Amino acid sequence: MARSWERMVQRNTQQINKQRKKQGKESIYASTSSAAAKSSDVFKGRNIVFPAVLMLLGIMFWVVGSIDEARGSGILANWLGVVLYFLLAALLFFRRPYLKVERARLSTIKYNRERLLPAADIEKITVTRGTVSIKYKGKRTQWVFSRLINRYDIKAMTERLEQFAKQNHVEIVNE
Repeated sequence: MARSWERMVQRNTQQINKQRKKQGKESIYASTSSAAAKSSDVFKGRNIVFPAVLMLLGIMFWVVGSIDEARGSGILANWLGVVLYFLLAALLFFRRPYLKVERARLSTIKYNRERLLPAADIEKITVTRGTVSIKYKGKRTQWVFSRLINRYDIKAMTERLEQFAKQNHVEIVNE
């Protein structure tokens, strides 16, 4: 089936399931939505480095603020800054970065927004021992997924990206 047709079927299925749920009936099209959900693989990492740097900055501001506390200037602003650094570190630690591999596209979260990359826009996928790089066609930018910085499972990600590259005729380079 064409992708636009699949999207239309999925949208209509969701509407019918909502109507049936309101009527108190069981959804009869549950298998199509679960089949669509299984067509993607998600590889989650963990941000450790940047939250650790933010925690160190928060501790540094706390120490500097406690030294400056003897003069009594800006006590509230100092504590507010320290708390905000700790909250930002916690937010970045618990919001896990990911790579979602679907049938014909890849997606990840960059700059607090989900970015989609269709298979037709991928020039090549480069796999090294600790990183996976996905390069755009005609652009200098690339997505880099690292085991050292974001704790991705590179081995499992490599196997799935090899299947993706074979299925969508994308060049894959193992270094």
